[in-house]
Amino acid sequence: MIVRMDNVGIVVEDLAAAVAFFQELGLEAEGTGMVEGEWAGRVTGLPGQRVEIAMMRTPDGHGRLELSRFLEPAVAADHRRAPVNALGYLRVMFAVDDLEATIERVRPLGGAVVGEVVRYEDVYLLCYLRGPEGVLIGLAQELG
Repeated sequence: MIVRMDNVGIVVEDLAAAVAFFQELGLEAEGTGMVEGEWAGRVTGLPGQRVEIAMMRTPDGHGRLELSRFLEPAVAADHRRAPVNALGYLRVMFAVDDLEATIERVRPLGGAVVGEVVRYEDVYLLCYLRGPEGVLIGLAQELG
């Protein structure tokens, strides 16, 4: 049985820009490091991998986001502009305290609303947002 979810991983080209974007959303930088060596290749099936990572933590301490920049091997595929009905990883959803203020804070860092901000009944304000490199993020503000 699963005990918990440790993190969600997102591969990026510009690690510093991605860290700055997620910090502006409210995540806290936990640390950076390199993932390399024979053991890492055995885990991922990518022998010789060298990956620079930054671990981000949600303010409540329960969620983590691992941002990765592959130095070796080269990135194999690019799914950043995939539409919301594409198969595979799509987005990470974050609860925010003020949706409009959050959008305004990340706009200078490349954040752009995909469709529009929508009110779901009297429960949530919701939107999808593209961040740096087209990474898709969901934002939800609980109403009431």
